[in-house]
Amino acid sequence: MSANGDHKALRVWVLTDGKIGDNVQCTGVAAGLTRKFEKRVIKPHAPWEWMAPWGPIDPRDAPTQKASPIKPPFPDVLIASGRRAIPYAKAIKKASGGKTFVVMMKNPRVNPRHADLIWAPSHDRLDGENVMTTLTSPHALALSLPKVREAPIPVIAKLPKPMLGVVLGGPSGGARYDSDGAARLSKKILEAKKDYGSVAITPSRRTPAAFLTLLREAVSDRDVFVWDGEGPNPYNDILAHAAALIIAADSHNMMSEAAATQTGVYAWRPNGLAKKLSWFVGELEELGAVRMMGEQKIEPFLAAPIDATAAIVAEIRARLGASAGAGPANI
Repeated sequence: MSANGDHKALRVWVLTDGKIGDNVQCTGVAAGLTRKFEKRVIKPHAPWEWMAPWGPIDPRDAPTQKASPIKPPFPDVLIASGRRAIPYAKAIKKASGGKTFVVMMKNPRVNPRHADLIWAPSHDRLDGENVMTTLTSPHALALSLPKVREAPIPVIAKLPKPMLGVVLGGPSGGARYDSDGAARLSKKILEAKKDYGSVAITPSRRTPAAFLTLLREAVSDRDVFVWDGEGPNPYNDILAHAAALIIAADSHNMMSEAAATQTGVYAWRPNGLAKKLSWFVGELEELGAVRMMGEQKIEPFLAAPIDATAAIVAEIRARLGASAGAGPANI
């Protein structure tokens, strides 16, 4: 159903400034609403970029402009994330005459009235009549992992099994990727490797080169694969084929995705980890989805999957007034 209650395919836009973390959350929700959605990327110039999320949009991007990333026809549902995207979400709401259902992901730091629904992680402590919070963040792994499990990329397929997967983040919110952290992580990987056929390590865009070099030098072995940025990103393949996972606790998205796989997850805490992320990982530990990486062995275990994506999609549908019995043909 559309936002107006008509039985037709939903027209859905994802609106971000291109940041991968925002894209992961928004596209995960969008994919739950419709098989086809559009990505709109905004790149405001100064000074409008500096004024976000409180200021107006870049005038060159006004909906009336021919090259505008938000020109009509407007969507039934807009899913926006990131401070630069918020003014554009407000502009679409106004230009559509209020017909576009606006979903803002994470704390938009503007008056909640500008959104029909705000989703935020529980650790942000946001509340309100139009606010929904969940422990983990949304993503599209439920759609992508089955395919990856059937056909892994060659570099992962050829590694001896069982495989230990290691996923790195980077400095953020106080978290430090320093030599001490590299030494602690390297020690645990080397200890664990005795029980695994191979180790696959993938960094993120935020992983410092110096940290990765220290780690690579410490654990170098023919059965240790460290992605160097060349070829396909093995991230999904590691999540799909690892017997156990070590995940950097500084990324809410990565921890959320790993917690949805059923694979045992060990949380590696970089020095200086933010209190709210420490709380988040602690909650996952209480649920049995994650174990803190300490003195214990890194051994495989099965965990009940935790995935908030479907609940967020259901909340949007409920607020749109979509029929509970609407089938795939209508979504």
